[in-house]
Amino acid sequence: MYHKKILKISTPGRICLFGEHQDYLNLPIIASAISKRIFIEGSKRNDLEIRIDLPDIFEKDSFTLGKYLSYKKERDYFRSSVNVLLKEEFTFSRGFDCLVHGDIPINAGTSSSSALVVTWINFLARMSDQEKILLPEKIADLANRAEVLEFSEPGGMMDHYTTSIGKIICLSSYPRIQIKKVDAQLGTFVLGNSGELKETKNILARVKNGVLQIIKELKNKYPDFSLQTVSIGELNNYKNDLSDEQFELLTGTIENRNITLEAEKVLQTTPLDHKKIGGLLNRHQKILREVLKISTSKIDEMIDAALEAGAYGAKINGSGGGGCMFAYAPENAEKILEAVNRIGKEAFIVHTDEGTREEIFEETEK
Repeated sequence: MYHKKILKISTPGRICLFGEHQDYLNLPIIASAISKRIFIEGSKRNDLEIRIDLPDIFEKDSFTLGKYLSYKKERDYFRSSVNVLLKEEFTFSRGFDCLVHGDIPINAGTSSSSALVVTWINFLARMSDQEKILLPEKIADLANRAEVLEFSEPGGMMDHYTTSIGKIICLSSYPRIQIKKVDAQLGTFVLGNSGELKETKNILARVKNGVLQIIKELKNKYPDFSLQTVSIGELNNYKNDLSDEQFELLTGTIENRNITLEAEKVLQTTPLDHKKIGGLLNRHQKILREVLKISTSKIDEMIDAALEAGAYGAKINGSGGGGCMFAYAPENAEKILEAVNRIGKEAFIVHTDEGTREEIFEETEK
């Protein structure tokens, strides 16, 4: 007879309330963890083998622990997370059998991949020889390294900090990373999955690289130019230095920055003005649709249907070109759910949720 410890860790998905396409520009974002989660549960083996069962996507993975794991595929997050922890002087004298499952829409802009990496980092740290319980901010940092830096990906930090910390956060990265927990009592949301595949790489190449090129050109001529401090009124000073398309993109970026800053103030007021939050979401979506051009016809239809059914506001969620939208629905959530479901692939009622957490750590006799 012996006791086998079973650990179960879960992490939420997330929606970006305000600041879409802003975090990689060192501009503020406001995001919320949502009540769709991914789970990893497992127990230690008597060898160095790690075996992972992923029934949701009909896959399995396995590898043997060593000093450094070579990557077998693009975005090999299970191995990269182990490597990041090894660099942090974690050690593993035993492997694990693991089951991965969840209900976060996959590849749909709700941070399923980051939630997976955050969960895996949390799981690995607790199952290591050191059995460390890490602070959420540390888990987020390690997850960002495992998912983004290890593969030189273009993403920001929003997903890792939101899913790890949970609830609502405001993240600013200029002049240094600052994370504020926002204690706002938001109502329910309706999350709608369009079923359309996202075009993350193409959109990031166009939007991110477009803004970075604008910054480079303006800084060459005006060294003091800053996205963080320039006002809407000052933008006309640079109009002759940019093409019409560049000027529109710059203006949209600054307008989104200002909407995010305004939303932060509204979220900190009591009582919370739910309709004002909805109006700010609609303003944000207008820029994402008309200026950044990251929305799609189908997502626009889902948003229109949600608003007609009584949503206070709605926007696309994530990098765009497909994936999910969400509607703010403190009232009439079921009616809005039905309206969105008629057009999209699937829809869910969700609310803000806690960050990464231990679900179970129990012992069973064998």
